[in-house]
Amino acid sequence: MKRIHVVAAIIIGQQQQILISRRPDHLHQGGLWEFPGGKVEVNEQPQRALARELREELAIEIEVLQPYMQISHDYPDKNVLLDIWTVRHTEGQMRGVEGQECRWISLPQLAQAIDAGTLQFPDANQPILQRLLTAGF
Repeated sequence: MKRIHVVAAIIIGQQQQILISRRPDHLHQGGLWEFPGGKVEVNEQPQRALARELREELAIEIEVLQPYMQISHDYPDKNVLLDIWTVRHTEGQMRGVEGQECRWISLPQLAQAIDAGTLQFPDANQPILQRLLTAGF
């Protein structure tokens, strides 16, 4: 099975909150929360792919700060390589262009919501969450 290269952003807001979005129900892992991003196209650099995806999904321009981590994860129906970057929102009024719910959340609120089971993320996101909640961004 071919590995799908996906970029995702830990978008850091002005009040040190991060942006998460809910996957549409009809997509793979639908209904779960995630870090915004999407697939890297053939011959596309990850940073460019991330800027493109966030422009398309959230109508924002970003400044890529640095690589955060990479994760390879195998689901029963697909294999993914998650390329995670920390970024800052620089321009545009963020909105879910594709109708997805988005929210800013602090790390303490995120930890509380995960513990309470009110926010659920795909399995591939668990290492990201663990690092965020123990080391921050």
